[in-house]
Amino acid sequence: MKVHYECAACYLRQAREALDLATSDESLKMEIMEDIIRTLGENFRNGAVTNQMGTAMHRNIKKKTGNRDPYQDQREKCNQIAQQFLPLIVKLLEDDNSLKNYLKAAITGNIIDFGALGLETDIKDLILKNMQKDLAIDHSAQLEKELKKAQNVLYLADNIGEIVFDKLLIEKIKEYQVKVIMALKEEPILNDACIPDALEIGLDEVAELTSIGTDSIGIIYYDASSQFREIFQNADLVIAKGLGNYEGLDEMDLGEKPVFCLLNAKCKPVAREIGVKTGDSVVMRI
Repeated sequence: MKVHYECAACYLRQAREALDLATSDESLKMEIMEDIIRTLGENFRNGAVTNQMGTAMHRNIKKKTGNRDPYQDQREKCNQIAQQFLPLIVKLLEDDNSLKNYLKAAITGNIIDFGALGLETDIKDLILKNMQKDLAIDHSAQLEKELKKAQNVLYLADNIGEIVFDKLLIEKIKEYQVKVIMALKEEPILNDACIPDALEIGLDEVAELTSIGTDSIGIIYYDASSQFREIFQNADLVIAKGLGNYEGLDEMDLGEKPVFCLLNAKCKPVAREIGVKTGDSVVMRI
């Protein structure tokens, strides 16, 4: 996905947040922010790719602060917080155990920022509202059709916290007698899930876990390991969670491979790109 004009402000917001998490050294923050603004000035233009620019920025912050995981505190608590709301999701899925409802549950996990919201009661209302809301783009029937033909499925994970809900969807997907491989980040970036985060909640019990071989935001295909690229090419079906994966996959030549994105259009550029309203949820073949 190419940048829109609003993305510049978002990069600066993310940079400030990551710097505040990465270091308390105010002089170092200023030095790095100057470098980020200079880099944006040189590279932010029509045709630039969103997740490639974001990846470069966050790698720069990690390298120059010496903090390999600025979001470590969030990483340590998000899965546990998400699990507090698992019984509510399970109850909703018991009332309607369709594949579509499981897809909506996984997207609901993507909407909620568990680290920011903590255990406040409004999370329950947020879950209920989004489970009841219709999908703005609903290709779930197409996805189910592909599942019935597939032997192996590649599932591209997004954030910590939401992988708790992803586990439920993967268990549902396995009812279609397919092998599921879940791909996670090799090293921490933002609050993206890595293999240790998945092991913490037992995702290895329902899927084979692998790494994309790098710490990119979403998929940057040329940056991924040769092992991951082989897995991607051999997958009968790809299911991708979140904005970062959509942004990267949108830049790839997917050919005839069935690739479905599960996401909430959290920002105007993504909503504009896919033709929905900000805040809409989609199950979309790209």
